[in-house]
This record gives sequence, C-alpha cells and structure tokens, in this order.
Amino acid sequence: MSVREIVTVGHPVLRQRAREISREELATAEVQGLIDDMIDTMRAAGGAGLAANQVAELRRVAVIEVDNNPRYPYKPPIPLTVIVNPVLEPVGEETVAINEGCLSVPDLRGTLERFVTVRVRWLDREGNEHDELRCGLTAGTFQHEVDHLDGVLFLDRVADPTTFTTWE
Repeated sequence: MSVREIVTVGHPVLRQRAREISREELATAEVQGLIDDMIDTMRAAGGAGLAANQVAELRRVAVIEVDNNPRYPYKPPIPLTVIVNPVLEPVGEETVAINEGCLSVPDLRGTLERFVTVRVRWLDREGNEHDELRCGLTAGTFQHEVDHLDGVLFLDRVADPTTFTTWE
C-alpha cells in the first residue's frame, strides 16, 4: 500500500469517463492494490472521497470515508465505502446548495446544487452488490465521486462563479 500522486485540474484524465470493470478484474491483485492505495491516498490528503481518475486510473472505482475529518467537521460520518461501477440516480427533484472543494482542485471551493436524495447501486471490493439511498451531505459526497468517474469536476456544476473562494 502506498500514497499516490493526486492529479490536479488540467490533467486530461480528470475529463475522461472511467471504464467499468468486471468482477474478475476487481478480484485481481492489481485492482485490490489500487483500492488500498486509494484509501491510503484519501486519508493522507484528508479527503472525504477519492475517485480512481484522481490517481490517473480510468477504472470506475472510488473510495469514500468521513471519520472525524478535521477538514469536514460538518459532514456526518460515512464508514469506509468502496464503490465499484456505481450507478447513481436522483430520488425526487429537491436539491440543496453545497459548498464543495476537491483534492484535484487545490484550495478552491464553490457552491453548487446537489440532489438531496440519491439511489446508488454499486459493487463493493469483494464484488457484493449494494443498492442504497443516500441523503443530504452524504448524497453530495457520492454525487461528487461519481461525477469524477464520469469526467466531471465540481467546477463544471458551479452556476455562479462569484461563489468561488479559497479554503481560507
């Protein structure tokens, strides 16, 4: 396991859609090692999530975790969750404005609309299927990571550029 370099805005891999992986590929040492590295990288960077695109891998894999994260004291806890081949769909039309940042867009935040409730279907790292509803800021975190896997950055969803701020 190791901490990988997180690519930043401008790197072309962040604008590409990651490819789905099979259960057989998921079970390989290579992909399991990638997942371990992504967890280490997310934790070392203090992130709430990390998509494979952010470490220059075009596989539909992301990791999410919020556990007493000093960068996000307002976010509810999310146990370590590995999502493989996620499919996300909004439940209802209600949205909420969320001020987001991103490890691949250092020191910049912006306000965007996210769906309040989403249904997320994915495989975990063992290949087990999950189908769950996520709400509020947790739904926002899942939407952010799935956006990465689709080649979309939070910057693309900010409707009002006057909301861009630095972390300070």
